[in-house]
Amino acid sequence: MNTPSASAPERSPMRPLYWSIRREVWENRSIYIAPLIVAAVVLFASCFSVITLPHRLQKLPLNDPKMHATIVRPFSLAPAPIIFVTLIVGLFYSLDALYGERRDRSVLFWKSLPVSDRTAVLSKVSIPLIVLPVVGFVLGQITQLILLLLSTMVMPAHGMSPATVLGEFHWFQELFVMIYGLTVHALWFVPIYAWLLLVSAWARRTPLLWAALPPVVILMLEKMIFNTTYFINLLKYRFTGAMIEAFGLDPANHNNSSGVIDRIGQLTPLRFLSAPGLWLGLLFAAACLIAAIRLRHNREPI
Repeated sequence: MNTPSASAPERSPMRPLYWSIRREVWENRSIYIAPLIVAAVVLFASCFSVITLPHRLQKLPLNDPKMHATIVRPFSLAPAPIIFVTLIVGLFYSLDALYGERRDRSVLFWKSLPVSDRTAVLSKVSIPLIVLPVVGFVLGQITQLILLLLSTMVMPAHGMSPATVLGEFHWFQELFVMIYGLTVHALWFVPIYAWLLLVSAWARRTPLLWAALPPVVILMLEKMIFNTTYFINLLKYRFTGAMIEAFGLDPANHNNSSGVIDRIGQLTPLRFLSAPGLWLGLLFAAACLIAAIRLRHNREPI
């Protein structure tokens, strides 16, 4: 008598999702090429800032309050352009993820495989939510470590101790701040990614136009009928709210005098988790993803 143990091992439900994510990475090289190019440019530009760091420090008096910001700024700000590019790549990827496979008719092949529409859509939303933040984190850490290594060679050449940099730049705190920042931005941008995936699953052509048209129409109707700007303020909050809620920082007011966020004490996770905008955004994202799954199941190739 055959028993379950004698049969082939059961396939993990996460395995199709894992291979679907790997397939997305293989087919979309911009996921890692664009951040890699930006990381190289940032590293090249930041090297000049680190090389001139001893000259700037020599101009400052001892115990100057500006010394900390002067030292840590080249290292703390270096990952920012890389992370920003991963956000931009995530937006364009989401907009083309489901539309592209219908346009080139490859959706027919992928639907013939034992992979559900839910797994396919979840694998695509995993790219901007998981893969791109990981890429940004790795490249950001590599950039910071190279700059720190360069500083240990530059500082002694000018008669200064590398401990001056290492004493101000708290690498473990920076590591935690970067993980925290990537996580909160991924969660905050979920509704935007989900909306773009929904449009990508629905549009028959020019998905960028259909993604932008509804917000523009709402803005115009609100202005003409009510003469208010609530919706545009909502959109601004969606794009900048992560910094406001997760760090207590309003980018428009520049209320962070040092110009960098490099200490755990600057984080406000409770404020972020209690923000209604976070949970309403997650509910909106869930609705968009459910609709995208249904559309992928019913839509035909273009």
